[in-house]
Amino acid sequence: VQLQASGGGLVQAGGCLRLSCAGSGLTFRDYAVAWFRQDPGKEREFVAAIRWYSIQFYADSVKGRFTISRDNAKNTIYLQMNSLKSEDTAVYYCAAGRPPSGLIRSTGPYNYWGQGTQVTVYS
Repeated sequence: VQLQASGGGLVQAGGCLRLSCAGSGLTFRDYAVAWFRQDPGKEREFVAAIRWYSIQFYADSVKGRFTISRDNAKNTIYLQMNSLKSEDTAVYYCAAGRPPSGLIRSTGPYNYWGQGTQVTVYS
């Protein structure tokens, strides 16, 4: 199983980026897939998740700015990030798993992780 995250980069505040997470060795529609992010010295924090039936979950800090979506034909998950802020700067990780209800925002239930992609937002 491999999750390949891509799309990170350097962007000015107010700009946008789209992250992609391509899965191989598993079928994303059988899993919940999430994005987490981590700053050095901080805990990994939940950003967004989408269940196999396309119900979406967002952290309050990104709600209204970020959108998670899936393309089952390509076995790929996207995170469209708009109106980026400096506090969005982090390494972004995609993850797949079968979290029970109430734990979709926790890292523990996710069995598979991508390698991370750096997002840097400058003012």
